[in-house]
Amino acid sequence: MINHSKDETSFEKILVIGLGQLGLPVAKYVKDKGFDVYGYDNNERAMDNAEKQYGIKRTDNFRDIDVFIVCISTHREDDISSPQIDGLMAITRKIAKEATNGKLVSIESTVPRGTTRKMFEILEHRFHVVHAPHRWYALEEDLHGVNQLRVIGGVCDCCLRTGIRFYDGVEQAYEKENLGYYSGNKSYKSLGISMYSVSTVELAELSKIVENADRYLQIAFAEDLYMFCKANGISFAELRDAVNTKWNVNILEPRDGIGGHCIPKDTRMFLESSEIKSKILISAQEVDKDYRKYIERMVRDVNQINH
Repeated sequence: MINHSKDETSFEKILVIGLGQLGLPVAKYVKDKGFDVYGYDNNERAMDNAEKQYGIKRTDNFRDIDVFIVCISTHREDDISSPQIDGLMAITRKIAKEATNGKLVSIESTVPRGTTRKMFEILEHRFHVVHAPHRWYALEEDLHGVNQLRVIGGVCDCCLRTGIRFYDGVEQAYEKENLGYYSGNKSYKSLGISMYSVSTVELAELSKIVENADRYLQIAFAEDLYMFCKANGISFAELRDAVNTKWNVNILEPRDGIGGHCIPKDTRMFLESSEIKSKILISAQEVDKDYRKYIERMVRDVNQINH
């Protein structure tokens, strides 16, 4: 067990676990920051691509790693909208078995509430463990890349201090009376990413899934409004443009339904995070189902007319 009253973790050798849509940009960013970066993935093609295209060195040796950045997918292979953390737990057991005590483990994967603390237990309290959920957005990587402000929470205070030192490079004293920020002036080599700290790791976990649940609601309302306009002979586009002239309104444009895996999956994570279910999110899921059926009927009717 590590001494959680001392912070002696050095950051030289970094391993990004999971080299998919999120992990590969993270590995490239860490490399660009001058760290000795390695990659690990159970998909050989992902490993080959990272090594040949971007110079990310491959390894399956966890012993000499200083920082583990975990970017594993948290959805089922056969259903990308269904949360699953089996792979995350498996890699945690590998770290516990092979890695050296006292190192930093940062989970950037989106996880259900309580997952990070479970990982800490599997790691037998021998590592600094934080959750720093990503806000990287593939379609707008120039604007919303790896280095944007994000939330971070630690299993304990020293975990949080260590995580913040790695991400934003400042040795900081915890201000218990002013949760949400740290202060200090001892600089370290870091990723140069500004971090917003929260008082518990569970808050960090919830922050990510609530962000995407909020987005789900926004899209579902746009879908609902679109169907309302169609049913009443109103121009949705004109109404939307008019309403969006108000400074605090931004109605989105609905497309083919709430797709991808992040937003539907993370919304399910939020719904499953409590015995008390969000009625508004459940209704939003029903709206999205109705909207998808509506779009399918529209496409079918257009195809019949054209034929």
